This record gives sequence, C-alpha cells and structure tokens, in this order.
Amino acid sequence: LDALQNGANRIALVEMLAVVLLAIGDDRLCFKGKADLEKKSVEDLISDLKAVPEDIRTVVRNNGGGHANHQSFWEVLGPNAGGAPKGAIADALTQDFGSFEHFQSLFADAAAKHFGSGWAFLVVKPATGRLEILSLPNQDSVLRPGLAGLLSCDVWEHAYYLKYRNRRPDYVAAWWHVVAWDVVDERLREARRNPS
Repeated sequence: LDALQNGANRIALVEMLAVVLLAIGDDRLCFKGKADLEKKSVEDLISDLKAVPEDIRTVVRNNGGGHANHQSFWEVLGPNAGGAPKGAIADALTQDFGSFEHFQSLFADAAAKHFGSGWAFLVVKPATGRLEILSLPNQDSVLRPGLAGLLSCDVWEHAYYLKYRNRRPDYVAAWWHVVAWDVVDERLREARRNPS
C-alpha cells in the first residue's frame, strides 16, 4: 500500500474541503445563515448533505467523503495485522456470510470487480444489525446513507498502482494481510452499542 501517495491525496482532499467551508463564512457568497457548516465535523456534513448548500454539495461530498473514507481505511490497517478475525466480528461474519472465507471471497470480489474508482465496504445495517458488503463509486461514503462502516478497501488506482499496476486483485489479496481485525471488531461493538 502506497502510504506516501495516499497521504498526499488525503491532504489535498482536506485542503479543498477547508477552502470551500471557509468560503461559506464570506458574506459576499450566497450562503447567509450557513456559516455553522464550518463548525461541523466531516462526518456530520456527509451524513446530512441536504443541509449543505447545493452550490457546494458536490465538492463537500467528494472531498469530505474522500477524507472520511481514507480516515476509515487507514484506521483499519496495521503492520502486525491480518489473519482471521476474532471476537464479535468473527461471529457476525460467520452468522451473516456462513464463514470468514466466504465473506473474504465476496468482499474481494466486490473490491476487485468494482468498475472505475471507488471503495468496497463492510457495513452494519442499524435497523437489522446485519453485516453487508457495499461497493460505492468515487468518494461516496457509507456515512451518507447512515450506515456504520466497519471495514473499507480503497480501490482507486492511487492506492495500488505504483506497486501493482493494473493488477487490482493482487492488491486486494495483499490488503488482507494488513487488516487490523481488532479495530474492525471494536467498530462493530460500537455500532451495536449505539445504533443509528
């Protein structure tokens, strides 16, 4: 995984989002009454995009979503990670997918076959508590439909191209070796404690 490239990409996303949000406070723009947006977290902005002025909604969705997705992505990676999950996440994967291996196959397939740039996610649906695999385009985030994101795999070419070129399946296979299942397990426990 190319940490340098992803780090530069995240900085650009945050900077663009900051420029847009800081411009909201400028009375010369037509966003009177929306200065409160700059005080909101990225998660709050993405979760309630309808509250963002239409003129900047796409920029906020793309850059804010990109930042949130990358934040989630990097938090579930670790140098001494990988292997099979343990705890509540292991039980939930077995319950909802039959086995960890079957989940892994379905998730890898969603990530490798995603058309263009985007993300593969493991989410928990608040209404049912069940796990689901999603593939979202571009910088769309699981925060937007109000889902609890547990695991994310960046399938934008910048995530893997320097090492894997156009061999996305090889990148996804290597990605499993750095998934910090303890973090994913804690995210599931948190989602169960505080369902949306």
